Amino acid sequence: MAASLFIAATSLPAQTIIAAEAGKHIGEKVTVCGKIFGGRYFEKNEKTLLNMGGSYPDNPITIVIDGADRKKFLTKPEETFLNKTVCISGEIKDYKGKPELQVTEVAQIVINEKP
Repeated sequence: MAASLFIAATSLPAQTIIAAEAGKHIGEKVTVCGKIFGGRYFEKNEKTLLNMGGSYPDNPITIVIDGADRKKFLTKPEETFLNKTVCISGEIKDYKGKPELQVTEVAQIVINEKP
């Protein structure tokens, strides 16, 4: 019986939050929704950073896509998601005092079609 309770608890959908609340959810698996205000691909370390909820450096959360994971996207994430409202699922981590969320699969990002 305990095993079935564990399975049910781990299959619950992640809590949905707005980008401004990301700092309150460090270490939690959530779905964070907000507008992508900008982004940049860094060739040197092959990282893509997307600024959600505001322009850098005032964005409340940074979305990180490593080079190996960037190759899974058919288009450049920093262009595809620019000025779009998206919802991204994953664990929020602290990076030098600022929330970030690592994207490892394309399916983690969903464009919100609502105006």
